[in-house]
Amino acid sequence: MENLLRWGLANSDPRDSNQPPPQPRTDLDPAIIDAILGKSDAELMKEALAVAVDEKRDEDERIQALEDFEMLVEQIDNANNLEKLKMWEPLHTLLTNPISSEEIQRQTLWILGTAVQNNPAAQHSYLALSPLRAILSFLTPTARSGKTRSKAVYTLSGLLKHNAAAVKEMHAVDGWDVLRDALQDSDINVRRKVAFLLNSLLIPTAPLASSSSSSSPPVPANIQQPSQVPTSSTAVSAAADRLQSLSLQPIASPSSPSPSTAVTSTSAEPAPSASTSTSTSTSTSTTTSTSTPAPPVHPNSHASMVADPSSISTSQATVQALEQRGLLSTIVASLAQPVPHGPDGEAEGDADFEEKVLRALHTYAVGCGRPIAGDDGKTLREWLGRQSGAAGGDGKVADRWGGRRTRSRS
Repeated sequence: MENLLRWGLANSDPRDSNQPPPQPRTDLDPAIIDAILGKSDAELMKEALAVAVDEKRDEDERIQALEDFEMLVEQIDNANNLEKLKMWEPLHTLLTNPISSEEIQRQTLWILGTAVQNNPAAQHSYLALSPLRAILSFLTPTARSGKTRSKAVYTLSGLLKHNAAAVKEMHAVDGWDVLRDALQDSDINVRRKVAFLLNSLLIPTAPLASSSSSSSPPVPANIQQPSQVPTSSTAVSAAADRLQSLSLQPIASPSSPSPSTAVTSTSAEPAPSASTSTSTSTSTSTTTSTSTPAPPVHPNSHASMVADPSSISTSQATVQALEQRGLLSTIVASLAQPVPHGPDGEAEGDADFEEKVLRALHTYAVGCGRPIAGDDGKTLREWLGRQSGAAGGDGKVADRWGGRRTRSRS
């Protein structure tokens, strides 16, 4: 060891304290370094956007650049960098530029929808540009292809989901009227996406189960729950008359019989007794008095959801739109009198679309506690009766929609 130490000292390079530190080498080619290590995602995004907005470039080259850009913003960190890199404005300009081809606009819609999906920070950044009216303009059936309208719903969905501020703006730009018309679109894919979007916006948020997670945002009440759609005339009747009968019961476990599971809510709970209420009240007051301050909100893409849980609540505004803008009647009519679809308009009805519409109606009636009454309830019951008869029973028609059969007390 001693000999090794002497060797190390003899072969070391002692430097004078006044000697300047070694300078980085300048004879290295940056292109070679990039080829070895690869460029950062930020640099790749800059290059792709520069090609996409360059109108002198070939359109195929611009479209390929937009496809590469979309793959990059699939990562949430890159989507959040759109604000830092000041890319929201060029992307929105590319979308609204009247000389942009429809293919360029469709690819831009894809990028925007991917960037804002499940990303509150990106939603807020893009919403600052007031983009709703521009996005909704792409849902005009006579002006755009079905693929472009479908991408417009994709972008709209990403911007509206869990975003109360954007849903509130839908009233000002007549967005609900556009969605109502889209339920009668000639392209069945557009109708499916609109029905799915409406169901997502209708899902109410529920309070958290424990105080230990009180700083977290509310979660959708029936997220990740089994498919529950009323699949018989009696089931729909129960849903339509829900407020009058008030006979909803929680879903029964396999070991216990259920008097009625025609229309059920997985979050429903039996009413507590008087003694339980008193005990709960006392426990709540005690917990409140001894609760600790909420933990700090750390800056990240979902910070707004923690700081203001109400910012993700879209159910109430959507229910109001369904009732005041004629959307509920249009939803029912889209089942009972479907617009033909297909290349030649020869197809009628679509099991996937029907399942999504029934799910939305179930969320409206049960999750939101609203009645499907009057002509809408009658039309829905009659249509389901015809479907059940044609399929050979409620069970078979439920299988067609991929849901489980629901029953009501006879």
